[in-house]
Amino acid sequence: MLKDHPKGLMTLFFTEMWERFGFYTMLAVFTLYMDETLGWSDAHKGQVYGLYLGFVYFTPIAGGWIADKFLGYRKTIMIGAIVMGIGYFMLSLSGPHLIWLFYLALLVMVIGNGMFKANISVLVGNLYKQGSPLKDVGYNIFYMGINLGAFIAPLAATWLHQTFGSYNAAFAAAAVGMLFSLIVFEVWKKRYMYADHNEEHIEENSTARAATPEMEKERIFALLTIFAIVVFFWMSFHQNGFALTLFAQRSTIRLEWLKPETYATFNPLFILILTPFIVSFFNWLRKRKKEPGTPAKIGIGMLISGLAMAVMVLASFMGGDADANNMGPQWLISTYFIVTIGELFLSPMGLSFVSKVAPARMRGLMMGGWFGATAIGNYLSGFIGGFYSTLPHHSFFAILVGLLLLSALMLKIFLKRLNHATIGT
Repeated sequence: MLKDHPKGLMTLFFTEMWERFGFYTMLAVFTLYMDETLGWSDAHKGQVYGLYLGFVYFTPIAGGWIADKFLGYRKTIMIGAIVMGIGYFMLSLSGPHLIWLFYLALLVMVIGNGMFKANISVLVGNLYKQGSPLKDVGYNIFYMGINLGAFIAPLAATWLHQTFGSYNAAFAAAAVGMLFSLIVFEVWKKRYMYADHNEEHIEENSTARAATPEMEKERIFALLTIFAIVVFFWMSFHQNGFALTLFAQRSTIRLEWLKPETYATFNPLFILILTPFIVSFFNWLRKRKKEPGTPAKIGIGMLISGLAMAVMVLASFMGGDADANNMGPQWLISTYFIVTIGELFLSPMGLSFVSKVAPARMRGLMMGGWFGATAIGNYLSGFIGGFYSTLPHHSFFAILVGLLLLSALMLKIFLKRLNHATIGT
């Protein structure tokens, strides 16, 4: 699967793996920490959860702009890694009597993530020559790194909670993860340094025709269209840290080996299992000249994700509405399996689409825009999650199904223009 891909891909793979280990270790217990340690209501937890996830993915817009205009991608990423590590350590010291430290830690983590997140995704794209057919697959491989860290994280969080009896230990482990991420990024920097370039370097080393102002406008319109549509995917997807976690806690049979926070492991596990099959499937279609374009893949991902939420509608009708810990784990596991397939069609393809279509002079900013769309979806995930206890669960998940299907329809309407924007990229 790694044949013909640049060596720097694996350096960025493991850098991102450890960063995501930190993020998802923290996120696996975030809602439970607010619920059990801080004792907050669902509505208040939903607001904090949504605002944090919103800001943590909104600040990459500023981080991408800083990298484009001032520091370059590598320096900005390093600063972000250090700041995030400090934020996780501060969070590990917070508690009911140090609420101010809890909020300050979240702010520091948001700033650090803003410097880190978009820019490492830009570096991945810059490893490849313009027009390379390997870029989509490269982002799929990179996405495995994200999910390898995300797979280990809930297991580590569960073990740490059982061992130390506190969710704060998971926050401390997240800080250690950021340290490992920084070490990998620095030790093997020679493998990716050529990708830390500016617009002039891109144009000097590319045989492709420079984009005209009209082409740039078309590409920016295409990006903004995609950003607007994927908001509803992220609003639904990030119920894995809120509504699905609460369904595991309140509606699912309690098992000794399967804690509420452990269910989050299934999504990255399925990413690791399914990615080679998805990549092989895309390669098979490419050889037969039947591979759908990147925007079409995103639309397919929307449809599949809608099917995943439909499973939760059925699970709620079958008894999950009662919050009686009476539902088997197969409902949540099958939902995670289906939504993972949708995610593989959508999320890495979105990163690839931005890398292909964004004008070189604003690539960091536009990659930040992708995460800005994620931010809006993340905030809405917490906002709508606040209604989980006030609506029947089947109605809650049915709303998500409707929004995902509507989003897929909107992408279908704009598909021709989106595909045209990728010509020459």
